[in-house]
Amino acid sequence: MIKKLLTYVKEYKKTALITPVLVLTEVVLEILIPLIMAELIDKGIDNGSMPDIIKYGIALLISALMALVFGVAAGRTASVASSGFARNLRGAMYDHVQEFSFANIDKFSTASIVTRLTTDVSNVQIAFQMCTRIAMRAPGMLIFALIAAFRIDAQLSMVYIGILPILGIGLFILIKIVYPIFNRVFKTYDKLNNVVQENLYGMRVVKSFNRQDHEIEKFKKTSGEIYVDFSKAEKTMAFNMPLMQFCMYASMLLISWFGARAIVASGNDAALGLSTGELISLITYAMQILVSLMMISMIFVMFTMARASGERIVEILNEESSLHDPENPVFEVADGSIDFENVHFRYGKTKNKDVLDDINLHIKSGQTIGIIGATGSAKSSLVQLIPRLYDVTEGSVKVGGIDVRDYHIESLRNQVAVVLQKNTLFSGTIAENLRWGNENATDDELKHACKLACADEFIESFENGYDTYIEQGGSNVSGGQKQRLCIARALLKKPKILILDDSTSAVDTKTDAVIRQAFRSEIPDTTKIIIAQRIASVQDADQIIVLDDGHLADVGSHEELMKNSDIYREVYESQNKGGGLGEQ
Repeated sequence: MIKKLLTYVKEYKKTALITPVLVLTEVVLEILIPLIMAELIDKGIDNGSMPDIIKYGIALLISALMALVFGVAAGRTASVASSGFARNLRGAMYDHVQEFSFANIDKFSTASIVTRLTTDVSNVQIAFQMCTRIAMRAPGMLIFALIAAFRIDAQLSMVYIGILPILGIGLFILIKIVYPIFNRVFKTYDKLNNVVQENLYGMRVVKSFNRQDHEIEKFKKTSGEIYVDFSKAEKTMAFNMPLMQFCMYASMLLISWFGARAIVASGNDAALGLSTGELISLITYAMQILVSLMMISMIFVMFTMARASGERIVEILNEESSLHDPENPVFEVADGSIDFENVHFRYGKTKNKDVLDDINLHIKSGQTIGIIGATGSAKSSLVQLIPRLYDVTEGSVKVGGIDVRDYHIESLRNQVAVVLQKNTLFSGTIAENLRWGNENATDDELKHACKLACADEFIESFENGYDTYIEQGGSNVSGGQKQRLCIARALLKKPKILILDDSTSAVDTKTDAVIRQAFRSEIPDTTKIIIAQRIASVQDADQIIVLDDGHLADVGSHEELMKNSDIYREVYESQNKGGGLGEQ
């Protein structure tokens, strides 16, 4: 995991490596300060020697200032390196997610990916900064302070060696308890983000059904779970501070006790034992050692959190797309003909039941195909195999006479325009949204596509026309307007195959008929596949496919199906019963 994450330091490697050098230099200067203080006290103050006081006073000032300069420089380089590392890591994750197939996306929830891109990356960023700075400073301070203390009085410095195992065992126990809690907390964060995302996206539905209290309760419940887990973790880690203080004060008391006895025994003669200045240095080193141990304990806590976050980040980065370009891909799509040959499909390898079972279909280029079926009959699953949003489990899907798995994926999808069941518009102007279909489209091409999709009238009624700003998700336009904009966006691709997945459900039947008529006259060579709930939307199609629980129940024209298909006839009669419900 660590090796994988460190590959994203990239151009900040040099800055990251400079930081420990600066930190260690700062540590050495701070270690020198108690030694200079000891000389100042013993040779200057105790002896009443002003030249020594000035000499060691200046040395003390220079050491302190240089330690400050190197500390500031280390802080700056650590911040630059950690921020750059986080940027690279977040960018790599985002880019990698763009390569995911629908099957990969199904594995991770949207909220989980958002949490990993934000909270988890922030945790790893902080850990990286601590690693380059505090994680070098604390052990460096500990080692150098111990060396300096042993040089002054090896026997007295054994106090530190006795304290270290107590602290180490205590920290190990705390981390062992806390890590599973942090691991659980980040998964709960995913749930919390999902609740917030759903609530904000569906705010109008929440308010229309007066379900604010229900949503608040959901939020409180999930937030409460995080509170309970974090409280448990914090309560456990609270033992860290008393343990540190116990070790610190125990060390200082023992050193003060034995040191004072040594000074009294030697009569403050450094040649015979311990001097006053050396005792003060040892107490200062005790503080430095225990502060460094406190830093190490903080590092362990942060690294415990970062470990859980790092594993979640690497899980995204290691996820391989289930779709890949072949070794020698085909870049040209000859025409819009489509062939399903003995197709079986299921979502995920662990699923036992096929969503599509033994589908055989042959669609000529330029035909208009209607697809109807009950909810859950796998209509969307069928058409998603055409642009290779998923791969078949068995059999093959061919476009232009070539298996879709043999195409360059981008080339194939450029020739297949899909208006999915869940229409999505992005924040930006209408023109910017339309140019998702063709970024180089001219204004005339935009207007022509909107005319075919019957979107030109309502666009021109807006004060800013095609420069009208669309809110995130298209929340400031109606469902029917959103659908027509998405159809226009798809038409701008000038595809060989156009798939409308129940994309006119919010459009009135008159407008629906006008759109279909425009398709017949304006794009006759494009293969048009229309999934619909209304028979009226597909009854003039060249072929109508009736799906029933993933099986191909019937195929034929409207007249043929009225004679031969019980399912089709039943749907038709139910929609037209009592004066033509299908025409409303």
